[in-house]
Amino acid sequence: MRILSGVQPSGKLHIGNYFGAIRQFVELQDKGEALYFIADLHALTTVRDGATLQRYTRDVALDFLAFGLDPRKTVLFRQSDVPFHTELCWILGTVTPVALLERGTSYKDKLARGFSPDLGLFSYPVLQAADILLYGSELVPVGKDQTQHLEYTRDIAVKFNSTYVEGFDPQDPEGKTGKAQGILTLPKPLTLDATAVVPGTDGQKMSKSYGNTIDIFGDDKSVKKQIMGIVTDSTPVEAPKDPERNTVFQLLRLFLSAEEQSAIADSYRRGGTGYGEYKKRLLEAFHARFDEARQRRAKLLSEPEKVEAILQEGARKARALAEPIIDQVRRAVGLPART
Repeated sequence: MRILSGVQPSGKLHIGNYFGAIRQFVELQDKGEALYFIADLHALTTVRDGATLQRYTRDVALDFLAFGLDPRKTVLFRQSDVPFHTELCWILGTVTPVALLERGTSYKDKLARGFSPDLGLFSYPVLQAADILLYGSELVPVGKDQTQHLEYTRDIAVKFNSTYVEGFDPQDPEGKTGKAQGILTLPKPLTLDATAVVPGTDGQKMSKSYGNTIDIFGDDKSVKKQIMGIVTDSTPVEAPKDPERNTVFQLLRLFLSAEEQSAIADSYRRGGTGYGEYKKRLLEAFHARFDEARQRRAKLLSEPEKVEAILQEGARKARALAEPIIDQVRRAVGLPART
């Protein structure tokens, strides 16, 4: 089973990224043939400084490796190191209806937040489809808010196969009933855990855009400031508190066993303990969970040649997997064979 996902390099990794996706990515490396790429081409829609993009890209590689992604088990690479991504994106763009892209909720949301309506932002789903289809990916880990992207990928794959593969039947894309098999595999979603929505320090969804994150690899002082600054209500120390409506508890439960969660919830309901004490417990849980990865990352930061070698080897493996598919695509559309 080939599993693929990409992470856009857009800033520091926070605990929402970890619990929402990266934890599961690391677990999946033992459940199939996993490819993980750093989506630096996608990042060009928002990051407009070259040095910053290079730093962000390096940071994603360090983060993945620090959390235990094993380059002996997985393929970790930069998107831009495999030029077939942009080639397939253009080819897919020639069969993708504009109306499909206009319906994109992500595109609409970004425009509502003030993003420039440029071609990169508009055609983002086509490049995303190319990323997935280029490797014959069978499973794509997605959060519940990202399912439309995968639906678009399937729609674009059907459009291409229907256009260029004679006898292709969208109801039988694998040709199991004797129909023609499509060149591009239709991927299936692998929905990530419900913890994909992690509250930020202000109670909204944790996001760099909102400035409400708890950064996993921040320095000790910054992490403590973020955690101790979590917004809470003015309930007196001695009064009972509702754990289900409290951001500190919602974050604590990500780190604790079911038994520990129950004990903390009971403590909330009894009263007598201030929010500051629960924040201290969260800080302790944070360090217990992440300090080992923080130490590994610090070591990797001092070994840039090692990290770059891993990315280059990953790109070599990725190109080898992509070549048979891009060759079939080129033949189907009438482009000359690669030399």
